[in-house]
Amino acid sequence: MTKAEENAPKGNKVLDWIEKMGNKLPHPFWMFVWITIFVVLISFITSFLGVQATDPATGEVVKAQNLLSGDGLRRFLQEMVTNFAHFAPLGLVLVMLMGVSVAEKSGLLSLVMRNLAFSVPKKIVLPVIFVIGACGNIGSDAGVVIVPPIAALIFSQMGLHPVAGLVAGYAGATAGFTANFFIAGTDVLLAGISTEVTSKIQGVGEVSATANWYFMIVSTILLGLGGAFVVTRYTIPRTRRFAMGDHQELATPDTHKVTDDERKGLRRAGYAALVIIAVVALLTIPNWGPLRNQETGGIVPSPFLRGLVPILFFLFAIPGYFFGKATGSIKHPDDVIKYMGQGMKDLSGYIVLMLVVAQFINFFNWSRLDAILAINGADFLQSTGLTGPFMFTLYMMLVAFINIFIGSGSAKWAIFAPVFIPMLAQLGFTPAFVQLMYRVGDSITNCVSPLYVYFPLLIGWIRQYDKKVGIGTVVSLLVPYAVVLFFMWLILLFVWFWLDLPIGVGEGIFL
Repeated sequence: MTKAEENAPKGNKVLDWIEKMGNKLPHPFWMFVWITIFVVLISFITSFLGVQATDPATGEVVKAQNLLSGDGLRRFLQEMVTNFAHFAPLGLVLVMLMGVSVAEKSGLLSLVMRNLAFSVPKKIVLPVIFVIGACGNIGSDAGVVIVPPIAALIFSQMGLHPVAGLVAGYAGATAGFTANFFIAGTDVLLAGISTEVTSKIQGVGEVSATANWYFMIVSTILLGLGGAFVVTRYTIPRTRRFAMGDHQELATPDTHKVTDDERKGLRRAGYAALVIIAVVALLTIPNWGPLRNQETGGIVPSPFLRGLVPILFFLFAIPGYFFGKATGSIKHPDDVIKYMGQGMKDLSGYIVLMLVVAQFINFFNWSRLDAILAINGADFLQSTGLTGPFMFTLYMMLVAFINIFIGSGSAKWAIFAPVFIPMLAQLGFTPAFVQLMYRVGDSITNCVSPLYVYFPLLIGWIRQYDKKVGIGTVVSLLVPYAVVLFFMWLILLFVWFWLDLPIGVGEGIFL
C-alpha cells in the first residue's frame, strides 16, 4: 500500500465504487434518451392500469397520461422544437457565459482571481466560495452558472486543480440553493404557496418571505464551513489525478507579475463596473425605479431580480472589453464577438445534450407521473404516524429523494404544503417550520442528481480538462457534499428545535 493510499480518506472505497459503477453508464445524451423512452413506456403501463392520485391542494384527480398514443406523438412532433428553444436553463447559460467569456478571454477574470487567491488566506477562500454559491440563488439559477467557472479560476491560481473548483462551486450553488444572507425569490415563492394553504386553516396566520430568514443566515455560514471541509478532505485529493487538457499549468504566486498595462486595464474595468452598478442602483433603489416591482414597489420579486442574468452579462462583458483594450488582448470590437463565439464553442456539447434533456422534462410533466410520485410520497409519510425528530428526518429524506426526479421546488411544495402544513399544525408546529424542513430536503440532493438541468453543464466544464471523465466520477465527487452537508443541516435543525429559537422574523417552531 502506498503512502497516498494510507492517507486517503476512509470514505474513498465507497466513492471509488460509486465512480466505478457510475462510469458504466452511457454518455449523458444516451442516458436521457433511454430514460425518456422509459418514461413513455411507464406512462403507457400506468395509464392502462388507471394509476392516479388526488391533489391535496385542489382535490383534482391526477391521472397518468399515455404518451404512447396518437395524442402523445402529435404533441411531441409539434412541440419538440419549442421544448428545446424555450428551455429556460439553456438561454440562461448561453447569455451568462457569453459575457463571462469576454471577461475571461480578455484576461480580466484570471488577473482578478489570481490577485484574490494570493491575497486572501486559503482557509477563508474555500468557505467564501460556498457562501457565494449559496447566495447566488438571489438571482435564481444565476449562481449555478457563474460560480463554478469562477471557483475553477480561483483554484487554479491557488495551485489547485480547476476541476476541484468547478465541483466545489457547483456543490455550493446547488446543495446550498435555499440558504442565503438575503431574502430571495425562493422565499417569496414558497411563502406564497404556504400562505395559500394557511388561509384555509383557522387560527394560523400567513407565512411571510422572512419566515425562515434567521435559520437560513446561519445555514449559509454552516454550509461554507462544511463545504470547505469536504473540499479539503475529499475533492482536492481525488482531482489530483485529472488531466489538465489544453489549459495552462497550475499557477504559483510568482507565475505572473502585474504589468503596467494590466494595472491600467484594471482601473478602466473598475470604472466601467462602477458605472454599470451605479446605473442599476439608480434604476432599482428609488421608489420610482423601473426595475422595482411595479405593483408592490418591492425588490423581491422584481424585474431587477428576474433580469439579474442580463445585468451580470453586461457587468462581465463591458469591463472585460475595457480591460482587453488597455492590455491589447482586444484590438478590434470584432474580437468581442470572437470571444463570445469561443465561449459558445466550449458549450457545444451542452447545447446538444439540452435537446434531449428538454424533451425528457416535458415528457415527465405531460405524463403527470411527477405529480403522482410526489403525492404518493407525501401520503406514505403521513401514514407512518411518526412525530418529532424521527418524522423530521424522514420528511426531509423523502423530499430529498423526490427532488432527484422532480427539479421544480415550487411544484413539489404545492403538493406537499397542503398535506404537511395542516398535519403538523395539529401537532403544534408552525407552517414556517414545515416550510423550512422542506427547503432543506429540496436543496441537498440538487448536486448529485444527474437529472438536474445543470448537471450536464458541469460535466461539459470538467471534460474541458479531462475528456475521459464519466458520470460516475462526477457523482462520486459530489456525494460527500450531499452527505456531509445534510448531516450538518440536520444537526443544526435539531439544535434549533431543542433550543426553540426563532427561525425568522416573528416566526418560531411551535404555534
